[in-house]
Amino acid sequence: MVKTLIKQAEIVTMNGKEEIFVGDIYIEDDRITAIGRELNPKEVDKMVDGRGKTVIPGFVQTHIHLCQTVFRGKGDDLELMDWLKKRIWPLEAAHDEESLYYSALLGIGELIQSGTTSIVDMETVHHTDFAFQAIASSGIRALSGKVMMDKGDEVPKRLQEKTAQSIQESVDLLEKWHNFDNGRIKYAFSPRFVVSCTETLLKEVANLSKQYNVNVHTHASENLGEIEIVEQDTGMRNIVYLDHLGLANDRLILAHCIWLNDEEKRIIKQKGIHVSHCPGSNLKLASGIAEIPSLLEQDISVSLGADGAPCNNNLDMFNEMRLAALIQKPEHGPTAMNARTVFRMATIGGAKAIGLSEEIGSLEVGKKADLAILDLNDFHMYPSAGVDPISRIVYSATRADVVSTMVNGKFVMENRIMKTMDKAIVLQEANASIQRLTNRIGAL
Repeated sequence: MVKTLIKQAEIVTMNGKEEIFVGDIYIEDDRITAIGRELNPKEVDKMVDGRGKTVIPGFVQTHIHLCQTVFRGKGDDLELMDWLKKRIWPLEAAHDEESLYYSALLGIGELIQSGTTSIVDMETVHHTDFAFQAIASSGIRALSGKVMMDKGDEVPKRLQEKTAQSIQESVDLLEKWHNFDNGRIKYAFSPRFVVSCTETLLKEVANLSKQYNVNVHTHASENLGEIEIVEQDTGMRNIVYLDHLGLANDRLILAHCIWLNDEEKRIIKQKGIHVSHCPGSNLKLASGIAEIPSLLEQDISVSLGADGAPCNNNLDMFNEMRLAALIQKPEHGPTAMNARTVFRMATIGGAKAIGLSEEIGSLEVGKKADLAILDLNDFHMYPSAGVDPISRIVYSATRADVVSTMVNGKFVMENRIMKTMDKAIVLQEANASIQRLTNRIGAL
């Protein structure tokens, strides 16, 4: 058992009282066993000097596509359906085992470097086992799953699945990876969205989610064109249809939810559905601005995610927090989506969405040691005197301010050096991978 002591740092706890103070954090193996203004444990294997640093709970991003990280820059300036049909689906269809592995590592490296310790990830149709291998070796905490697509004429042939095969492959992956490394990795059934899934598949996903007690992660109501297709096909709006199929419950994580009517909001609240807000992606794809203040007023669970690299184009929670706060202010006023509200969504809100609020999302005794250490001593962060630390983090800090990131009591980045992957190799293989994929489908 490794015993780590972080000494005399500014600690942003995000506990029930949202306490912030200068003190120590004592970690034994993967858990926080003491927090206080001055701790003097008898045994310390590793001492971390926290003077002048700020320790925060690791960010929890609830909508990511690691399989798309190597597509960064390949899907610019398109709306959702064109972005999918012209760029993303052809590239996903071209993936091989190695390209998926390095795409996942590239994304995870970026996430860790910017203080994210937990993700909800959606992969592509094939080779998902290799993404799980990357997740396993990197040390990040993840809820992930193979995407499911058994419907759609405009889907590339290689992404078109038979319903039974899609379900069986998903169950096989679940049985291999769910609760890997003491629960650090969990599985989520991941039907892409209603447009690309049959009713048979979605009903079976509802049954399997209940049987295995695992999450379902999908997209909903991101784009007006998507909603129109769903209504033509089903006679219902997205959330009403998902409820009709038995998917609406507290295991469901829905990305986007921009275009909701009152009935859909009522279902989301009543059934305890979790909404993942992705402001950067929503703006870049011109999808719209989700009514997050309205959802929060109704006590709906809302967290944050960067989505995929080709629709953002980064996976940085600092960007998402700032955008989430700013985009609501012109319509709802300057006090809407204040810094604390947004920081909550990025930490304990994400933990609640994945059912882990008793384990992560705040720095408290008994919880997992998932945290980030920031150095906020630079021009863009000053003056610091008399300024709320959370305001400084949300409105002024950047990914470059993250010094170290810890998951499960282990540093996955320490003093800005990656500990679980070779950065130079990942960057080199990412370039080789995208060149191979674009050659495979023809230059985009």
